[in-house]
Amino acid sequence: MQNLILASSSPRRKELLETLQLTFAISSSEVDESFDPSLSPEEVVMELAERKAQVIFKENPESFVIGSDTIVVADNRILGKPADEAEAISMLQSLSGRKHEVFTGVSIMSPTSSTRFYEKTEVWFWELTDEEVRSYVKSGEPLDKAGAYGIQQLGSMLVKKIHGDYFAVVGLPVARTVRELQQLGYQLPY
Repeated sequence: MQNLILASSSPRRKELLETLQLTFAISSSEVDESFDPSLSPEEVVMELAERKAQVIFKENPESFVIGSDTIVVADNRILGKPADEAEAISMLQSLSGRKHEVFTGVSIMSPTSSTRFYEKTEVWFWELTDEEVRSYVKSGEPLDKAGAYGIQQLGSMLVKKIHGDYFAVVGLPVARTVRELQQLGYQLPY
């Protein structure tokens, strides 16, 4: 039997993998999420995803391990998770009425080889009032999310349209991840 491990404590990534009816374990680790500012957003998310996968793969070298990382980019500036409510408000105000990009990197390691890739999705926000921003931040939802919003919950009310993979914005491009797993020799149960 093939072991599949999600190297993430993200409930959103867990839910996305569960929709695929795959049996998997969750094992997350603390990794240094700092990065070289000269790296492109694509390189940043793939590097961070790989760090997460590597730590778990070292402990489970006979398994397939998926690491993932998501960032929001606006005005060539990477927006990670806000440190506090004030930073969340600032981030959301900077995204209001504009387009930004969401990059999700994935690293998959297997007993025989590995791969890494990213998906980029463009997201447009409605023009937001200060009251909408404050109410959303008070919900607590933005505080643990890159760019200070989650597209799949209350944050869905902020989004006017997207171009690209919705699931990558949530945290894991599931269709591409499954195809890459299969390329590495993982056999789906169906």
